[in-house]
Amino acid sequence: MPALPAGFIKALGRISPSAITDPDRLAVYEADGLTIVRQRPGLVVIPETTAEVCALVRLCNEWSVPLVARGAGTGLSGGAMPHAEGVLMVMARFNQILAVDDRAMTAVVQPGVTNLGVSEAVSHLGLYYAPDPSSQLACTLGGNVAENAGGVHCLKYGLTVHNVLGLKVVLPDGELVTLGGDNLDSPGLDLLALMHGSEGMLGVIVEVTLRLLPRPSQVRVLLAAFDDISRAANTVGAIIGAGILPAGLEMMDGPAIRAAEDFVQAGYPVDAAAMLLIELDGDEDEVAAALGQTLAVLEAGGAREVVTASSQADRARLWAGRKAAFPAVGRISPDYYCMDGTIPRAELAGVLARISELSNQHGLAVANVFHAGDGNLHPLILFDGSRAEEVAAALAFGSDILQLCIEKGGTITGEHGVGVEKINEMCVQFNTSELTLFHGVKAAFDCRGILNPGKGIPTLSRCAEFGAMRMKAGEERFPELERF
Repeated sequence: MPALPAGFIKALGRISPSAITDPDRLAVYEADGLTIVRQRPGLVVIPETTAEVCALVRLCNEWSVPLVARGAGTGLSGGAMPHAEGVLMVMARFNQILAVDDRAMTAVVQPGVTNLGVSEAVSHLGLYYAPDPSSQLACTLGGNVAENAGGVHCLKYGLTVHNVLGLKVVLPDGELVTLGGDNLDSPGLDLLALMHGSEGMLGVIVEVTLRLLPRPSQVRVLLAAFDDISRAANTVGAIIGAGILPAGLEMMDGPAIRAAEDFVQAGYPVDAAAMLLIELDGDEDEVAAALGQTLAVLEAGGAREVVTASSQADRARLWAGRKAAFPAVGRISPDYYCMDGTIPRAELAGVLARISELSNQHGLAVANVFHAGDGNLHPLILFDGSRAEEVAAALAFGSDILQLCIEKGGTITGEHGVGVEKINEMCVQFNTSELTLFHGVKAAFDCRGILNPGKGIPTLSRCAEFGAMRMKAGEERFPELERF
């Protein structure tokens, strides 16, 4: 691995004298949640103050040294994979809740605060933070902003971008800027929204102002079991079509149900082909009306069994299996590859059927667990990482799923981001002019390209290589790749 410039190392030592350079310690940081791809960083710094972050970013910019910001490392697209010739900035020590205003219902936090930690800290005030990724116990708010994370309750309460009022961000030249504030809107261009989902390519987040919500007075969770996966999928659209807006609407297929039940003992129907988890919340009259409507839709959709939970303990038990679905699947396979694509709800049944066909085609099992209400799929491809042919098959299977999402009018990511995982499929999703525009936005913030290089936006030459590879393989579904 090429060494970083000696002058740079000397200057960095004056800013961050505890930089990590030992190869064994660096190995800890070589991947995020996407473990298929790994890269040991040039060195690691763990800053403690905003001033230190500004100085480190400014130094990297002056020396044109790549810089990757990392939170908890729970991301699933390789967005925090380090650069071999660069600095990995770990924001773990920025872990304080700085202020809570219960009257304004806001919280100001550092980026290393965990998602769940916010709700726990304000629960005594009757408040909570709505976005709740499955990794909320470990994932941090800075990463949530960088990937625009969602979670179970994003159907009703929105993604991270809908629940953040302000950010403090260090730009690539080391300048500290404030975007947004503590109100619902602010003057000027909406740079606050632009920063969400930017995957660490535009700036380093050092502070987040969150919107909090009051706990609803009534909550009901329904588990609906189906003997036919297509009926379950079609019922998702029927619920929304009936004018019902659940707080959460999740779906799991048979393999995911059985893995979760074996792990958590949540009381799931292990002989079902699929199940829906539906959460209704609001005041007493609102929930009662929605409950009656939902039960009618489920009966019409062919649900063979419906369980309703009202107590906090029973609700938590039903959600426990869904929240633990990823580690549960990890118990039945040496490795799994978690995909993230989004499709229109009307396409759910057909896409699930096609994923089953692709499973047979690639010779790898798959378990489906996903945010059905907003069409955000998370197929879990099971494989053995010690077998090179299975790794290759898993990657090809995942790419086919993403391109299937595009075919059906969807997108290649709902909340996990592009990172390095989906960079080839960006060439299918977007045309030359669109990718050029994305590069222009990147350059407006980061003219030297130091922040998280090689992620998110493919070069046009990379798209040309990907297109040539697909054409050589006889791929005819996307002739537009020829444009590159």
